[in-house]
Amino acid sequence: MKLAERLSLYLQLTRLNRPIGIMLLLWPTLWGVWIAGAGQPEWHIVLIFVLGTVLMRSAGCAINDYADRDFDRHVERTQERPVTSGRIAPREAVWLAVILSLLAFLLILPLNNLTLLLSFPAVFLAASYPFTKRFLALPQAYLGIAFGFGIPMAFAAQLGEVPPVAWLMLLANVFWAIAYDTEYAMVDRDDDIRIGIHSSALLFGNYDVIAVMGCYAIALALLFVAGQMSGLGWAYYAGLLLAGGIALYHFGLIKARRREACFKAFLHNNWFGAAVFAGIAADYLL
Repeated sequence: MKLAERLSLYLQLTRLNRPIGIMLLLWPTLWGVWIAGAGQPEWHIVLIFVLGTVLMRSAGCAINDYADRDFDRHVERTQERPVTSGRIAPREAVWLAVILSLLAFLLILPLNNLTLLLSFPAVFLAASYPFTKRFLALPQAYLGIAFGFGIPMAFAAQLGEVPPVAWLMLLANVFWAIAYDTEYAMVDRDDDIRIGIHSSALLFGNYDVIAVMGCYAIALALLFVAGQMSGLGWAYYAGLLLAGGIALYHFGLIKARRREACFKAFLHNNWFGAAVFAGIAADYLL
């Protein structure tokens, strides 16, 4: 196989050609970076966390495709993924994930010991999430912890401690992740039933739309309290209000439970995360 073809397969394996996952991981990390830095984070820390997010998301995708290689062949949407289709060997995906994780670890070596210690559960969460769909009824909650663990790490990197507001923001991210990943799971509901894996869409059943909107509401309420604890002002709450409007737009998309519309809602969560960050950044600027 030519090098260009191999690189193209690695691009597909790590989903760098589909950056929505990176953005859903990056936004909560940036929430933490900006609040921990009181609106003026050190730029080398910003760079470390942005690059680390890209590397760890890519590693997570490689492990996910390794873990799901036998399931993916039964789902039309995933049948042509590199590992499932046999174009990349399973062990190759594992080695790529290991290399990317090591690169991410090297990035944080200049930071303090607490950040280094927190990196170990962060890696464990990222590596183990793909396997939770086999036994957890709500794997999306686990995903929310994995995707939000950059928040306590950001506080640790800049403050040398993880204050209560960081854990509250992590909890908010868990509910946001349940919301957007349930929208994603609604796309694959029939396939998940057939191949026997768990998802929030199956757990919530006919109450899936209500559950999604409830999770958005709880996430926004927790972020509201986090703003109070951090002394943020009106611009931050305007960002939350905008995020709430985006959540209502998602309700309009998912209420009929059409696959295409549910997937569109999932992708549109990039703007929910961006709205919250815009409120944080604008509040500190003003």
